Amino acid sequence: MAVSSLVQRCSFWHFWTLPRLKIRCQRRALSGWTGVTHQYQLKKEVAEPLKIQMLMPSKHWGFCHLAKRGLHATQLHHQEVMLTSERYGLQRLPFAYISSSDVSFFEQLMPGRVVTDVDELKFFNVDWLKSVRGCSKVLLKPQTTQEVSKILRYCNERNLAVNPQGGNTGLVGGSVPVFDEIILSTALMNQVISFDNVSGILVCQAGCILENLNQYLEPLDFIMPLDLGAKGSCHIGGNVATNAGGLRLLRYGSLRGTVLGLEVVLADGSILNCLASLRKDNTGYDLKQLFIGSEGTLGVITTVSIFCPQKPKSVNLAFLACSSFSQVLRTFTTCKGMLGEILSAYEFMDNDCMKLVERHLKLTNPVAESPFYILIETSGSNSGHDEEKLNHFLEHVMASDLVVDGTLASEDKKIKALWALRERITEALTHDGFVFKYDVSLPVERIYDLVTDMRARLGRSAKNVVGYGHLGDGNLHLNVTAESYSHSLLEAIEPYVYEWTSQYHGSISAEHGLGFKKKHCIHYSKPQEAVLLMQQFKTMLDPKGILNPYKTLPAKAA
Repeated sequence: MAVSSLVQRCSFWHFWTLPRLKIRCQRRALSGWTGVTHQYQLKKEVAEPLKIQMLMPSKHWGFCHLAKRGLHATQLHHQEVMLTSERYGLQRLPFAYISSSDVSFFEQLMPGRVVTDVDELKFFNVDWLKSVRGCSKVLLKPQTTQEVSKILRYCNERNLAVNPQGGNTGLVGGSVPVFDEIILSTALMNQVISFDNVSGILVCQAGCILENLNQYLEPLDFIMPLDLGAKGSCHIGGNVATNAGGLRLLRYGSLRGTVLGLEVVLADGSILNCLASLRKDNTGYDLKQLFIGSEGTLGVITTVSIFCPQKPKSVNLAFLACSSFSQVLRTFTTCKGMLGEILSAYEFMDNDCMKLVERHLKLTNPVAESPFYILIETSGSNSGHDEEKLNHFLEHVMASDLVVDGTLASEDKKIKALWALRERITEALTHDGFVFKYDVSLPVERIYDLVTDMRARLGRSAKNVVGYGHLGDGNLHLNVTAESYSHSLLEAIEPYVYEWTSQYHGSISAEHGLGFKKKHCIHYSKPQEAVLLMQQFKTMLDPKGILNPYKTLPAKAA
């Protein structure tokens, strides 16, 4: 049952350096740069030649295959996680308890796809962060929309609570049961239904793994419009249900813009077919938007129609070091102005993040140690054009003292190795102890102030306080680690972190959703009138409240 996680290690032991760049007039393409056999430190003085390392092919590199990030890795569950209901002192809502006759019904409907084995269920009852745990006794694995419809119709009639689950890569406790809800897994709903290579519109089942969809599209010269660190495990249906943002929202926009249509099964089993494959459809309310970001509380997404961009012919990744966060911000402003239409990602991480991936994952920092690091990805259709623009940009930021060291990659394997430094931070954090995770959006000039403030507030009560994220769309991932769960530490963090975010007109959830952990904090980002309207939608579409209960919305006042 266990799927391999990212356990293999990559190192940056062997570099080839580039000839020194002349500040004033040199215009050499990346592909024309040649290697030399020694390394030297990048010089910041304008009068001195500058250097940026470039990752070159070498039989000595020893690159590893980056295994798919597996959700159900056994090493993530080597210790028992406290039941969510006990940790948070919750009362079970008056749903029916599953009986042997219920199990018999499901087994007749889906022979061989009903899981009741206690040991196997453990992996689906616990989130991969090991922070919340339910006690579901039944897991269902439908393969079709019709089977999902029959399941929900039956559960609605019997008043049985249902927990929809995709890849279970969520970070806010939304994908696992709180009590004994039936787990409805979309894992076997993994078929591509159609793809139009003229329009770029893909129609697929909700259980398709994001990375598998990318592998399907790449030979056709297309890509998925989102990319996540958990792409090897997360499902496209779960991505849509949580309105996942990811690494390239800066270039391709949010799922609210790229999802063209959905097929959804409602709580009573009725099938809502809004599976449009049109870029423009202005007939009435855009109902699919209700379900994007609804986290499985309004219906179960079974099929997705999504617009996919063409695969870029030229991709470059720069990994740069900055000595202050103000330099990170100034580099971002410069980057937008000079790279423009080819800029596809701008990520940042602090040095504490780098230390974690070095310590726990044995990755190696390819540049000089600095307080901050940025990853800048460009993607376009003309390599010469892209390289020239990137050269101009790099010369400028180096001459302006915005960047103190850097590494470039243009080969796919080397690009993936550099991305691992950023994408695997979440994995490294899980090895550092219990993790308190916060996903907020803020005005970009305020993003790192929150990290600095939290470090001062928590002091030695926290093991590590780190910050990283998608600077291009103002999204900070604030993480606090401790040796084990501490209620006193949690009280020191919350609601302070939400009050701080609200003070600067930010959002307490930029892309991970509210799930179980944040549902009572929605008022920090939404007015009471908006919350009330959301609760009315929930009551209208799921009057018995069987779909993913205890999640997303606070309970209605009696």
